[in-house]
Amino acid sequence: MIALVRFQISGYLRSFRVLQPLIVVLLLVSLVLLQGTDDAGLAAGALGDVPAFLFAIWAWTARALLDTQPDDQRALSALTTRRHAAAGLLAAYTVNLALGAVAAAVPLGQAIATGVSGPAIASGVGLLLLVALAGTVLGALTSRVLIPDPGISLITLITGVAAALLLSMSPLRWIAVPMVDWLRAAHDGPAELAAAFPGVALHLAAWTAVLAALYLTLRRTRT
Repeated sequence: MIALVRFQISGYLRSFRVLQPLIVVLLLVSLVLLQGTDDAGLAAGALGDVPAFLFAIWAWTARALLDTQPDDQRALSALTTRRHAAAGLLAAYTVNLALGAVAAAVPLGQAIATGVSGPAIASGVGLLLLVALAGTVLGALTSRVLIPDPGISLITLITGVAAALLLSMSPLRWIAVPMVDWLRAAHDGPAELAAAFPGVALHLAAWTAVLAALYLTLRRTRT
């Protein structure tokens, strides 16, 4: 499976599709995140802002990576290993983590420089890892193997991301990505971010597990 992960990442990089999300991330860093701060509260807030900014980008990247592999090649890979679907998720998640590292480097440096507590920084890193996985799985659900029509796939991706975010501001936030919860905690200060992280992490893990199970089940019916 590791070889298949490397193969899919290599194909994605050779296609130069990675330049699209990378350019967006670099613009985000240069226009928003490079603004310095000497306030620990603002630095902690930035740790919550980064995964919020990147959630849609991560979903878009996962969809693009999974769609890079030609259908015939994907079918052959599926015959080679039963873990083909999981390998695709892992490949997309790896690329998304790399994009997250680029975006988070400046906020993490500012958090350390301004004296943000270790638990708050660890919470910010944990949040990045979990939201990247959630975005990856959401994007995978709109990939070509499940939704062959590219137009419908794109509309589904946009709708899914918008629904996940809008529901987080409604009474039905328990079925959505808890973005409002982690943003509120991050901007309330480092201590609040660290205190809120366990609940947010549990919510994100449950949400992602449900979508991942749905994706893997649907993939098995398509191969």
